[in-house]
Amino acid sequence: MKKVFILNGLDCANCAMKLEEAINKIDDVTNASVNFFTSKLTLDSDNMDNAILKVKEVVKKIEPDVSVE
Repeated sequence: MKKVFILNGLDCANCAMKLEEAINKIDDVTNASVNFFTSKLTLDSDNMDNAILKVKEVVKKIEPDVSVE
């Protein structure tokens, strides 16, 4: 299943790259892509509910000012 999320507050291309790398390491995530210019996270997972919870934790850990919507 694939979903797209907005990363509100994402203002750094390097931060977007760090987030993408960290999110792709999550067990429940099949593939993740962060587009800095649109502030969108495209997430592919077979267990979306669990993946979303873990993604939010990773985002808050790396970029506390960014919210996943």
